[in-house]
Amino acid sequence: MSVLTVPAFDDNYLWLIHDGVNAAIVDPGDAAPVLAALEAHGLTLAAILLTHHHADHVGGVPALLQHGQVPVYGPAGEAIPTITHPLWEDDLVHLAALGLDLNVIDVPGHTKGHIAYYAARQGWLFCGDTLFAGGCGRLFEGTPQQMVASLNKLTALPAATKVYCAHEYTLSNLRFAREIEPGNAALAARIDVEQAKRARNEPTVPTTIALEIATNPFLRYKETAVIARLQEAGRLPASGKQVDPAETFGALREWKNTYK
Repeated sequence: MSVLTVPAFDDNYLWLIHDGVNAAIVDPGDAAPVLAALEAHGLTLAAILLTHHHADHVGGVPALLQHGQVPVYGPAGEAIPTITHPLWEDDLVHLAALGLDLNVIDVPGHTKGHIAYYAARQGWLFCGDTLFAGGCGRLFEGTPQQMVASLNKLTALPAATKVYCAHEYTLSNLRFAREIEPGNAALAARIDVEQAKRARNEPTVPTTIALEIATNPFLRYKETAVIARLQEAGRLPASGKQVDPAETFGALREWKNTYK
């Protein structure tokens, strides 16, 4: 079984999980590239997996269902009319056609009902817009406290877990990361690697949990250097009082929202 990268729009990645015969698509915001990939690889669509309600993640579902009725899995906490199998935390999705089991993880923050799918046997995480390569999703509906809790769940997964996020935002995220931690040697090395990938027009995703813990400021908000950089920039109170981790995270996210 493998995961095929299906680019869509300007910077979305749709993930086609397949065994050479049957396939499941994650977050099909656009049907056309999915249908093209299915035809090119001789695959039959067996299931649709949704992480949250944003149009660039669900917009292609009606058109895909016109080509064949398949189960649509998605967050029970979000109003997505095409969902046939609403999911909550700790539910298990068993895709018999693929012999694939996916554990459901609640990861609110980007949206209130956002979920992720974790394939423990394969070591794959499909996390939508919660954790990005070098970054995290904007807090459109949730709070810093919620996103911190969500990211903590993901970083508790095995270090080698492959992280299949939904956008090619990596170089932009890493520019911000370097602003926060200019002395991080692992980050400097990663920037060189990812820039070379993009120069070859290759995706920077999937990443891994281990790489994100070492280089992603939104997982490193408790680090002394990160707190000091936020204080230096006037985005946290000067040292002398206990810093709330969620406040640190929120300050990072607010800075990234306007960072150029």
